[in-house]
Amino acid sequence: MGSLESATPLKRDHRFVFSSSGRNYNIGGLLGFCQRLRSRFARLCSYCLVLEEKEINRRITTFFRENLQGISGELAFLKELDFGEDIKFEPPKILAKFQKEGNVTIGSRELVRFGYRKPKLALVFADLSVDPYQILMVTVASALREIGYEIEVFSLEDGPVHVIWRDIGFPLNILATDENAKLGVDWLNYHGVLVNSVEAAGVVTCLMQEPFKNIPLIWTIHEQTLASRLRQHNSSGEIELVDNWRKVFSRTTVVVFPNIFMTMTYSACDTGNYFVIPGSPAEAWEADSFMALHNDNPRLKTDLFVAVVGSQLLYKGLWLEHALVLQALYPVFVDFSSVTNLNSSLKIIILAGDSASNYTRVVETIALNLRYPNGTVKHVAVDDNAENVLNTVDLVIYGSFLEEQSFPAILLKAMCFGKTIVAPDLSMIRKYVDDRVNGYLFPKENIKVLTQIMFQIVSNRKLSLLALNAASIGKRTAKNLMVSESVEGYASLLENILAFPSEVATSRAATEIPTKLKVEWQWHLFEAIANRYSRNKTLKSDNFLDKIEKELNHTHKESNMDLIATNDTFLYSIWEDQKLKDRTDQPRGTWEDVYRNVRRADRTKNELHERDEGELERTGQPLCIYEPYFGEGTWSFLHRSSLYRGLGLSTKGRRAGADDIDAPSRLPVLNIPYYRDVLGEHGAFFAIANRIDRIHKNAWIGFQSWRVTARKESLSKTAERSILDAIEARKHGDSLYFWARLDKDPRNPMEQDFWSFCDAINAGNCQFAFSEALKKMYGIKHDLSSLPPMPTDEDTWSVMHCWVLPTRSFLEYVMFSRMFVDALDFQFYDVHRKIGHCYLSLSKDKHCYSRVLELLVNVWVYHSARRMVYVDPETGLMQEQHKFKSRRGQMWVKWFQFSTLKSMDEDLAEEWDSDHPKRWLWPTTGEVFWQGIYEKEKNQRIHEKERRKQKSRDKIKRIRKRARQKTIGKYVKPLPEEMESNSTAIAARLLR
Repeated sequence: MGSLESATPLKRDHRFVFSSSGRNYNIGGLLGFCQRLRSRFARLCSYCLVLEEKEINRRITTFFRENLQGISGELAFLKELDFGEDIKFEPPKILAKFQKEGNVTIGSRELVRFGYRKPKLALVFADLSVDPYQILMVTVASALREIGYEIEVFSLEDGPVHVIWRDIGFPLNILATDENAKLGVDWLNYHGVLVNSVEAAGVVTCLMQEPFKNIPLIWTIHEQTLASRLRQHNSSGEIELVDNWRKVFSRTTVVVFPNIFMTMTYSACDTGNYFVIPGSPAEAWEADSFMALHNDNPRLKTDLFVAVVGSQLLYKGLWLEHALVLQALYPVFVDFSSVTNLNSSLKIIILAGDSASNYTRVVETIALNLRYPNGTVKHVAVDDNAENVLNTVDLVIYGSFLEEQSFPAILLKAMCFGKTIVAPDLSMIRKYVDDRVNGYLFPKENIKVLTQIMFQIVSNRKLSLLALNAASIGKRTAKNLMVSESVEGYASLLENILAFPSEVATSRAATEIPTKLKVEWQWHLFEAIANRYSRNKTLKSDNFLDKIEKELNHTHKESNMDLIATNDTFLYSIWEDQKLKDRTDQPRGTWEDVYRNVRRADRTKNELHERDEGELERTGQPLCIYEPYFGEGTWSFLHRSSLYRGLGLSTKGRRAGADDIDAPSRLPVLNIPYYRDVLGEHGAFFAIANRIDRIHKNAWIGFQSWRVTARKESLSKTAERSILDAIEARKHGDSLYFWARLDKDPRNPMEQDFWSFCDAINAGNCQFAFSEALKKMYGIKHDLSSLPPMPTDEDTWSVMHCWVLPTRSFLEYVMFSRMFVDALDFQFYDVHRKIGHCYLSLSKDKHCYSRVLELLVNVWVYHSARRMVYVDPETGLMQEQHKFKSRRGQMWVKWFQFSTLKSMDEDLAEEWDSDHPKRWLWPTTGEVFWQGIYEKEKNQRIHEKERRKQKSRDKIKRIRKRARQKTIGKYVKPLPEEMESNSTAIAARLLR
C-alpha cells in the first residue's frame, strides 16, 4: 500500500484497529492526569460495544462525574493530548521495486532507445454509464495523452459516455460479455492496462491467464460493495471465496484506492500491492446527484442543525474528541436556550460509526452527562444515508484531530453540499481550506477557539452572511479539489511501473502535464447528457459479484482437474490403463500375445492421442498450417478447420477437445520455462521438425501467429484458396509465401529497412548479435566486415512467423536455425539467466533474442535463393518480393546452401556423439544425426545381440550344472481288484 501524498506516513496494525499511545512529557502532574483521563475514556469506549445498556449508562456517568465535570471550566489540558496524532501508516515502498536501473550498457554493449512509436495503454470499464469514475478517467486520460500516451478504451457494456470518448478522440471497443465468449483482445499490444471498478474484475481474471500474466495492470477500485462481501465471507467461514478474490488481487501490479480508509476495508485481499491516489469527483457528483433527485422536497427549518463528523478510521481517541467537541458547543447551546423563543434551538447530529454498533447509546449518555437535554444530540450512522444528513444541516464541524494522508471525504462532501465547515488546522485540511475564506479553522491544541468561532459565525440563531459566503466559496473549491494530485498521481505511477521496448518512446514527466488539465475535472463534457444522474448501483454490483464468485468458485473446483482437461496425453494414459485392465479381465490368446500388444501400445502411446478426425481430414491435403500458442488467453484466436492445427507450447493451457499437438512432449527442452520463453514461437518449429514424419504428412507446411488473427490480419478463405491453388499448380516452385509484412507492422511506423528495424526492436544491437552468432556458427576467428545484405528497396519482408514453405525446405531451415539459435544461446545464456538482462532489451526481458528469431527466416530464404511471395491476407493477391534479378551479387549462397549446412550439422552431431559437453542447447532442439552413427548403431546392435545370446547360453549352462535331488520314495500303483473294492465301499457309505 502506498500513496503519492507527501503527508506524514500512516502506520496500521495487523487488525486495522487504531490506537494512539501517550507521549512522554515532563510537565508535571496535570499531564499525567490528562493521560490517565484519555486512557480511561479509551478503555471505557472499547468496552461499550459489549456492555448492557444499563452498564453503559453507569460507566459513562461515573466517567464524567469523576473527570469532565471537574474541569469543564478549563480546557487548557487539551493541548497536551495527542488525539491519535501519532497513529501512523507506513505503507511499503511499492514504487521502489519498480524503479528502473540507470545503466545504459550491458557488458560492453550500449543500449539505444529509438522511440519511433508512443506507449500504448488500454483503459477498461465495466460500462459506459455516467458516473464520477468516468469523469475521473476522462480527465486522467486527457492528461496522459498530452504527455505522450496512446490510449484505447474498452467497455463490457455500452452507454451514453460512448459519445464522449469518441468526440474527444479515443478509440473505443465494446467487448462481448456473454458467458461463452472470450474477450477477443490481444492485451500484449498494450504496455499497460488500467481497469476501473470492481465490476470489471472479469478483465482482471482474463489477465491472469497466459500469455497475459506479466502485463502491467492497474486496478482502480472505488466501490465498497466487494469489501462488504469479503467481510460477510470471513464471518460466515467462506474462506475459499476470500482466497479466490485474494488471487485476483494478487495478479494486479498495483491496486489503486482513492483514500487510505478503503485500503483498510479491503485488507483481506492485501498482498502488498495497494496504493492510494487521492482525488476524485465522487463526492461532488454524489452531492449534485442527491440534490438533483431531492430538490422537489424542500424543508422549512427553524432550528440550527450542526453535524459533527470525523475520520473514517476507528481509533480509540475518536470518541473522546467527539465528547470534547460537544463540550465546546455547549456554551452555544446555552446561548440558544437563553432566548425565550422556543421555536428556534440548536440541534446536534453526531455522524459517525455504523448502524451495527452501540454508539448511539454512548452518544446519548455522553450528551446527558454534558447536560444536553434529551433529543438535542442525536447519533446517525454514516451508512444510514449520510447524504441526507449533510443536505439537512446548516453547519458541519470536523471533530477528528488525526493527521491523515488525504482530505477527509466526509468533509469534502459537506463542502460539496454547500455547507459551512469548521475544522481543526490539520496539515491536509489547511492545504485546501483557507481560514475565513472557504471555511473556518481552529487550532487542535486549543479547542476553546471552536467555541469562539461558533459565536462568530452564528448570528441571531442562524448563520452569518460571512459564513454563508465561505460556504459558497467552499462549494466551488470542493468541486475540483485534488484534481492535480489525482492526475499527476496516475502519471507518476505509470512512469514508475511501465517498462517500454526500445522502439517505444518514454512518456514525458507528470510535472509536464499542462496546468489547464489539472485544475478541474472535465465536468463540461458530461453536462449535455440528459438524466446523467443515476441512482444507486448497489443492486447491479451485487448481481455482478454473485456471478463472478460463482465463476471463481467453479474455477477453484476445476483447478485440480486442470491437467485432465488440458492434457490429452494424460487422458490417453488413463484410457490405456483401462484398456490393459480389460485385457487382464478378459485375456485373449496367450500371455505372450498380451505382453506383445502392451509393448506395442507403449511405443505408440505418445502419437495415438494425436490421431483423430482432424488428422484424417488433413490426409491428402497439400498443406497444414500450425498455430503455436501458449496459454488459455489465446484460445479465441485459434482456428479449428482442417487446414489449421494448434500447437501448444506448454502442456498446461491446452484446448480440451482439440487435436492440438503437445510441443513439450515432442521436444522436452520446451518443458524448461527459460527456453520456452526465450525461443518463443520459434520453439514450435523445432518441435514439429523433430521426427516430423510421425506428425506431419503434408508436402507443405505453414505457421500463423495467433496475434495476427487477433489483429484481424490472418488469412481469409479467399487467401487460403489462393495459396492452395498456387501450391497445387507449382506456380512459384520452392518458395516462401507470407502474409504479415514488415512495412505495415505497428512496430515500424517509419517503414524502416530490414536491419534498421531489427536494431530498433532490439535496443540497437541486432546486427551485432547476428554477426556474433554467424562467427560462432561458421567458426570465424576475425570480425565480419559485413552482414548478409538485406536490400533496401520497395519490397518488404516477413514478420510475426506467418508463412508457408515446402516441408523439405522447412527442414533445411530448421537445420540452419538450430545452429543459429545455439550460437545465440552461447552468447546470452550465462548473463541472461543470472540477472535477467541481455543487450537486446532495455529492461529485464525473458524473451531476449526471440525478436531476432522472428526475422531470421528472411535471411535464410533470401540467401538460400528461394522465392519470396507476399499474399494479401484479405484478397489473396500475390506479389513476388526481391526477385532473383535484383539479388545478383547480393546473396551469400555458399554460406546458406544445403551441402554447407548439412556438413556443419554432421560435424556438430559427431562432436556431441563423442564429447558430450555438460550444457549444450543444440542437441536438445532436434535429432542428432551423422553418417558415422550408422556403423555405431550397427555395432551396438551386434553387441546387444551377442550379449543376449551369451546370457542365454549361460542360463542353459547353469541349468545343466544344477544339482538334482534324488527320489525320496517310489509310488506303487495298486492292483485293479483293490481299486474296484475301494470304490464299492465308498459308494456304499454314501448311500447310507
